[in-house]
Amino acid sequence: MKKSIFTLDTKTVVTIGIGAALYGVLGMFGFPIAPNTYIKPAIALLTIFGALFGPVVGFLVGFIGHALTDMIAGWGIWWGWVLSSGIVGLFMGSVYTRKEFNVKHGVMNKSHIIYLALTGFIGIIISYIVAGGIDVLFMGEPVDKIVLQVTGAVVSNLLVFAIIGIPAVVGFAKLNKKNTNLKMDA
Repeated sequence: MKKSIFTLDTKTVVTIGIGAALYGVLGMFGFPIAPNTYIKPAIALLTIFGALFGPVVGFLVGFIGHALTDMIAGWGIWWGWVLSSGIVGLFMGSVYTRKEFNVKHGVMNKSHIIYLALTGFIGIIISYIVAGGIDVLFMGEPVDKIVLQVTGAVVSNLLVFAIIGIPAVVGFAKLNKKNTNLKMDA
């Protein structure tokens, strides 16, 4: 049986800390594709942590981890983009709430994969539009620059999600699948 998405026991808090630290450090690595925008493999961690532990953990790993990236990099915390990483983790973690979905026990079917793909794609698009909107409305950033950043972030993160994130979750489920075809000889 899966834990409630709102359970914040010691194991869950440690999981959030480890996930946020990994996301924060790995968020430092990427390839530039637009002004202040990078393709970062770290986004796949939000898929993995969200699917394994749920949307609340996914949100907190993304939110705290992105804040750590901004602090480590020294360019100041851009709260719109920090929030966007949290939103992505939340959407990707929503698959955890699906009936009979459990990566830890290897329970995953095609409808779960489709659900993960759809919610991940929607979450990425919504989150970066929100981040761009915050930058324009509250940070005074030029619209043309933000359109370029948001487009770059959406495209790059969709690619990482599709190429690394989803296959990683499917792979974890397959690794954890219990073989029920074993027979005992008497």
